[in-house]
Amino acid sequence: MKIKICGLFREIDIDFVNEAKPDYAGFVLNFPKSHRNISLDKAALLKNRLSAEIQSVGVFVDADFDYIEEAARRKIIDIVQLHGSENADYIAELKRRVSLPIIRAVKFDGREIEPLGADFLLLDSGKGTGKQFNHALISPEKITVPFFIAGGITPETIPDLARFEPFGVDISGGVETDKIKDREKILAAVKAARSA
Repeated sequence: MKIKICGLFREIDIDFVNEAKPDYAGFVLNFPKSHRNISLDKAALLKNRLSAEIQSVGVFVDADFDYIEEAARRKIIDIVQLHGSENADYIAELKRRVSLPIIRAVKFDGREIEPLGADFLLLDSGKGTGKQFNHALISPEKITVPFFIAGGITPETIPDLARFEPFGVDISGGVETDKIKDREKILAAVKAARSA
């Protein structure tokens, strides 16, 4: 099971993930409502510090195409994650402009969901709320693209998610202490995902 550590915003956060070696590291870009929000320039600095083995994911909320294009052109991100109300037309236009894989985050309530052209889905309780949804609602056979599970995940809950056959898990608040990334929790989360 793959694992993404999201919401990195300090240089020491990068040191923690370089040690733990998750598959993906996420940057929240241009979303001031989040305490994890960073600028493209800060993300570029963090990306330069990030191990080449770890792919960087830019998390965007209804962002302008030009902004995402700039992040891709500057090689700050390897993958685009959409966390707003982006529709099929938006995703089609983004794919025309940027040749990176796209993850579409959705508030999951058990109903069938369409990827709308995205390469991956991210099942969440409400797009970054940090709360867990009812995982029993997941029917992998009804999901047509690889998917991540997010929302209220901790290192301790990761092993139980393997039975839903996700492509990966996405964890942010679950590896923080007082809203700051915690080295021990990051190491434990990656270990749990590798063992699952």
